Amino acid sequence: MTSATATIATVKAPRRMQWAAMGPFIALAMVMLAGVLLNSNFATGANIANVITRTAFIAIIAVGATFVISSRCLDLSVGSMMAFVTGIMILTMNRLEPSMGANAIFVGALVGLLVGAACGLLNGLIVTMGKIEPFIATLGTMGIFRALITWMSDGGSIPIDRALRDPYRPVYFGDVLGVPVPVIITLVVALAGAFILYRTKYGRRCMAVGSNADVARFSGVSVMKVRTMAFVIQGLCVAIAAICYIPRLGAATPTTGQLWELQVITAVVIGGTLLRGGRARIWGTIAGALLLEVIANLMVLSNMVSEYLVAAVQGVIIILAMLAHRFIK
Repeated sequence: MTSATATIATVKAPRRMQWAAMGPFIALAMVMLAGVLLNSNFATGANIANVITRTAFIAIIAVGATFVISSRCLDLSVGSMMAFVTGIMILTMNRLEPSMGANAIFVGALVGLLVGAACGLLNGLIVTMGKIEPFIATLGTMGIFRALITWMSDGGSIPIDRALRDPYRPVYFGDVLGVPVPVIITLVVALAGAFILYRTKYGRRCMAVGSNADVARFSGVSVMKVRTMAFVIQGLCVAIAAICYIPRLGAATPTTGQLWELQVITAVVIGGTLLRGGRARIWGTIAGALLLEVIANLMVLSNMVSEYLVAAVQGVIIILAMLAHRFIK
């Protein structure tokens, strides 16, 4: 290859990467434009607020998944973990409510964060110390968490105490200066995730491990610690999503969070984070989560495709995103 050809290739690669980084936002804008043209109810303030608020759960969990995937791992247990953490939180709050009143909500939230972190730590240690492939390890814990919530609820549901419903309601249905509380929480989580990933030593090490674990190890980076911490961050994000989710339905069931792992991984991948690790885009992940919810909302409003096929459409999207990644070097 001549020097001129090499220079051209070097220039084209960053440009290609820049366009790839903008891809999720361009796609989101195009889908929203299509929504406006196809259905007059799509662009109403109430519908847009509903779409953004409903995106919060997947977006928050997907921020954590961005760390896991950028370190070249995968967590299939997030949906089941969500159900398990939600169930533990509700049981804790119900038990404490008679003696603590509304303060039981804060204790329940703290317990949820600790349980989420512990679940993430468990996944991380199985993968790193147990040297088991992340796919297999988290497939196993997915079954464990789902079985535990089914056992805890006796196959039914775990409702939150009636006395706690009104005090807890603003966490999902409230707003600050017109901005829904779940949206504010999502932005805080995304800002914290972006700061950690792009501005700290841990973030740089996380992407270095994902890019080439052997090189990172020879450079003095503890691959085990980096990947374990990524799973802990994932668990914390699941717990934060659970805190936002409880007032929405007021109960935990064996089907809570079902297939959320598909949505989370899809949001991360179409957001520009590579499944093979080494590159992560927090804001692309947020755009990816919004894109999925906007498409689902548009499907319901337009009646073009049955709402029962939403998961099928998401499956097609992740396949197309992976095909697109093959052309990005």
